[in-house]
Amino acid sequence: MNAKKILFAVTLLGIGAVEAQTPGIDLKGTVGYVIDQRGFVAKSGAGLCWRTGYWTPAMAIAECDPDLVKKEEPKAAAPQPAPAPAAQPAPAPAPKPAAKKVTLSADTLFDFDKAVLRPDGKAALDKLVADMKDVKLEVIIAVGHADRIGTDKYNQKLSERRAAAVKEYLVAKGVEANRIYTEGKGEKQPVTGDKCKNMGKEHRSNKKLVECLQPDRRVEIEVIGTTEAK
Repeated sequence: MNAKKILFAVTLLGIGAVEAQTPGIDLKGTVGYVIDQRGFVAKSGAGLCWRTGYWTPAMAIAECDPDLVKKEEPKAAAPQPAPAPAAQPAPAPAPKPAAKKVTLSADTLFDFDKAVLRPDGKAALDKLVADMKDVKLEVIIAVGHADRIGTDKYNQKLSERRAAAVKEYLVAKGVEANRIYTEGKGEKQPVTGDKCKNMGKEHRSNKKLVECLQPDRRVEIEVIGTTEAK
């Protein structure tokens, strides 16, 4: 009998001894090694553990069969959070529409009580068109005004004709007609206030009154568009 068989035979003898010394406890099938009376695994003088006859590799313990004990697989490292993306600069805000308001005297654009552009009026509008070359045009608003001399109805029509004359000239200079809005306010929005009160007869023949009311005879032109930042 070789050494391996001798060890197995001794193991069988050890089981009988344990079972005889521990009545009422069935260790069969639960312990793969011989246990001494102290409750420890019995070992040979060479430090080898005694296996029971029903020992299986599944019963191996690290103390006796370290090579058979299933080693715990190393835990996978916790995934590291992805680095936060670098902050992107906020996009530049879109340019806001820039409004340019120009008030032209009706006496500059037209003769008194007229809606036909004078040469000085055309020159003023030419300058306005030149100033608009760097503007991405949205709309032009031309609002005509009149003084209080005459009837409300007459002054309303006069203010509308003056605004229309301005639009016609700007269109001739290349401005799109659908971008020009005209309106007449008649005598409803004077700027002279009480300055010209009690100046005599309310008639065009009153030269002093006509001259005093000159600021009320005006055309307000508002240009709305965007300009590129430089």
